[in-house]
Amino acid sequence: MSNIKKSDAIKGAFFGAVVGDALCLGSHYEYDAQKIYEAYGKKPIGKFMSPGERMGGQTHGIGWGERNYHPGKKAGGTTDYGDYNILVLEHLAEIADPPRPFCVAALIPHWMKRLEHSWGSWICTMTQETYAQVKQGVPTEHLGGISNAMAIRHVAAHAYYESEEELVDVARKSMFTHKDAHALGGGEFFARVTHRVIHGMAPREAIEEVAEQMGGFFKDKALQAIAKVEEEADPNSALFNEAFSDDLALTSMARLWDVGRSEPIKVGKASPTEGTLPGAVYFILKYAEQEDGLKKAMQGNAMVGGDNASRSIAIGMVLGAYKGVEAIPPEWKETLDQWTYCDNLLNKLPLLKNLTSIEP
Repeated sequence: MSNIKKSDAIKGAFFGAVVGDALCLGSHYEYDAQKIYEAYGKKPIGKFMSPGERMGGQTHGIGWGERNYHPGKKAGGTTDYGDYNILVLEHLAEIADPPRPFCVAALIPHWMKRLEHSWGSWICTMTQETYAQVKQGVPTEHLGGISNAMAIRHVAAHAYYESEEELVDVARKSMFTHKDAHALGGGEFFARVTHRVIHGMAPREAIEEVAEQMGGFFKDKALQAIAKVEEEADPNSALFNEAFSDDLALTSMARLWDVGRSEPIKVGKASPTEGTLPGAVYFILKYAEQEDGLKKAMQGNAMVGGDNASRSIAIGMVLGAYKGVEAIPPEWKETLDQWTYCDNLLNKLPLLKNLTSIEP
C-alpha cells in the first residue's frame, strides 16, 4: 500500500503525465536513440528542450525529412498529447460546479476553438479527420477515424470522478477522434491501473489485475512487457549487456511496419497501441520501486524516442500516482510553462476540493 496522500497521488498523476510529455517535446518522433543520446551530451535528458533542439532539425527517423512537428511550442511546453490533457482539464474545470457526467458534445466547442486559435502542436491525422467531420455535421457518436494509436487524454478526470467505471467512460469518450478497439482499450487499461494505484495499489499488482480483467490483446501485451522487464534485468541475458537496452526492449515488442518510406517504422517505438502499451508498462515496472523512479522513467522514455510522448502520459500518470507530486524534480516544476495554470484548474475539481478540506 502506498502512503502517499490521495490528493498528492491525483496531482502526481496529472503532473507526472504532463511533465513527462514536456520532456519529450525536443525528441518527439526522432527514432534514433543513439542520436538522441549523443545530442543530449551522452547522458539522460535533464531539462526541457524545444522541438527538435539539438536534433539538427530532423525530428523523424523514417525518411520524412526535417520537420518541426510542434511549431508553436518552446522548451517547457507540451506536445499534442499534453495539450489534449490540458484541454480536458479546462473542460472539467468549467463543469465542476455542479459536477456532471462527461459529454463529448459539450467538449467539442472548446476543442474547436483551441484547434483554430491556440493549438501550436502537431495536429494528428485523426484530429484533422474528426475536425472535418464536425464541420460536415457528423453526429457526435459517429465521430473519429480508424487509428490504432494510443492517445490518453483523461488524466484530469482522476480529480473529478470517483468510480473506476466513470473514469473508463471518460477515457474512452475523450479519445473521440479514435474508433479503433486497441486504441480505446489502451486508454481504458491505464485509466483502471491509475485509479487502483491512486487508491493504494502498487503498479505491478494493478497492471496484472487489469490485464487479467481485460484479457486478450491487453493481457498479452502486459505480460509481454513484464517478461521484457525481467529479461532486461537478468545479468545473463544479451539484453542486459546492451548499451541501449531500453531501446532494444521496446523495438522487440512489436513488428516492423513498412509504410513505403525509406525504412520501416519500428512499431515498438511508434504510435500504435501494440507498441505504446507494452512500452509504457515496461518503463513503469522497470522503475516503479527505484529511488527517483518517476524521474528515471520519464528520462528513460524520452531518450528512446519514437512516439515517446504517447508513452509518457501513461508512464507519468501511473508512476506519478504511485510516487506523488512531490517526486517531480523541482527544476521541472519551475520550468514547465503551465504548472501554476494547471494547478489552479485542478484545485477546482470536485475530488481535490473535497480532499483538501479533509486531509491533514
